[in-house]
Amino acid sequence: MTGESAVFTPHEDATRGLEHNSRMTMGLVKFQICLSARGDGISHAGQLDALERLMKMIKLLLIFLAFAVLNPTHLRAESTDLVLAEVASKNIDPSAYLVSEKLDGVRAIWDGKVLRFRSGNTVLAPAWFIGALPKTPLDGELWLGRGQFDELSGIVRTFPPRDQDWRRLSLQVFELPNAPGSFAQRYVRMQEIVAKAKFAQLHVVPQRTLQTNAQLKVYLHSVVRAGGEGVMLHLASATYQTGRQNVLLKLKPVLDAEAKVVGYRAGKGKFSGMLGSLELETDAGVRFRLGTGFKNTDRLNPPQIGARVSYTYQGLTKNGVPRFASFFRVRIDP
Repeated sequence: MTGESAVFTPHEDATRGLEHNSRMTMGLVKFQICLSARGDGISHAGQLDALERLMKMIKLLLIFLAFAVLNPTHLRAESTDLVLAEVASKNIDPSAYLVSEKLDGVRAIWDGKVLRFRSGNTVLAPAWFIGALPKTPLDGELWLGRGQFDELSGIVRTFPPRDQDWRRLSLQVFELPNAPGSFAQRYVRMQEIVAKAKFAQLHVVPQRTLQTNAQLKVYLHSVVRAGGEGVMLHLASATYQTGRQNVLLKLKPVLDAEAKVVGYRAGKGKFSGMLGSLELETDAGVRFRLGTGFKNTDRLNPPQIGARVSYTYQGLTKNGVPRFASFFRVRIDP
């Protein structure tokens, strides 16, 4: 340009800087490889072949880094509201609801093109898994089975993904984002979509009707006895809604909730040199300390400030502080 200076956005500046640094890096690597190859007596053709393969690998790595760092919208979606559950009364009449088992999995939202975690980050699933999903948006959970959450979280966070692990898990669908009709009608539509997909690892979470609270308690007991977490109740007549709504309820033997880590207290006595308790803040702004339920590995490697943790409790005080709160786990939010 003549007579004027070039102006770049921060993104363009970063991109040009990355391109410049990558050219310098490749040049240095190329020079070093040639020197090494000569010293080892490798033929000129062999040098060029090895160099070509290495350059391709470096180029692919730089492209991935540029795409991930400079284009975060690919890996993180804009904030999207999801349907979230409220706590059900233990005396609830279930007759107006469709009832299902509450799965202990990792929330996954499919928009027809990209599979994302609740955080908005992309689920780095194998291409064959993504390619088998239908074009219709789905909301559900990646699931490995009852009592296998820790192993599941390791699988879905591993990159590159391991095919043998992903063939063991499934996507369990429980909602159709923004679809019309009542939940009962959407449930029928989910079954049609999954049947048409003909993908063995895509399932609809089975729903059932229960007429009395006594029947609900029997079902809850059977789920928990089999190793399940609890049950979900979705109002059969409800249109699609987002946020925490009374149209979706959860019922568990003990209450649980999430809160953000805002501080630490050092341990004393047998916990000297380790975590004593976490200072947490609920979504309502209530702060409290959580000091029980931790393994020694948790106390040696406590959750980071800002992380969200799950805890169990038995009701609230008049000030909104959880009674008998106990640490459960760090929320998986890749």
